[in-house]
Amino acid sequence: MNGERQLPCPRERFYRRERRSVPRVREFVRVALAEWGVGEPADAVLLCVSELATNALRHGVPPGRGFQLYVWPPAGGVLRLEVHDSGDGWPRVRTGAGPADEGGRGLLLVEALADKWGVGERVPGKVVWCEFAV
Repeated sequence: MNGERQLPCPRERFYRRERRSVPRVREFVRVALAEWGVGEPADAVLLCVSELATNALRHGVPPGRGFQLYVWPPAGGVLRLEVHDSGDGWPRVRTGAGPADEGGRGLLLVEALADKWGVGERVPGKVVWCEFAV
């Protein structure tokens, strides 16, 4: 080697359309954050990735399919999460969820906790992403 410091590689993993995928996603990201030395926004990152994975499972993954998670290491002070699914539909922040509603706040949390978030196209489906300053 020539003495240059090599940046960590992004991590990726495929998850099946099943309820136990969400805790597996959290653990996968928790381990990556620990290995990369990400401390301060770790709780927010884990909450946001849980919400994105839950949304993919509930709204974005057709039966018999799954979703792909990418976790990009902090480069230039920014950590990025991406959830790729093959479903139709486009996520949007839902306003007006009442106290008795059991859902509808996931993207509100992502919007509040992440520094940036958005949705991009892929064929088929979409990519929902969020970024955090670290």
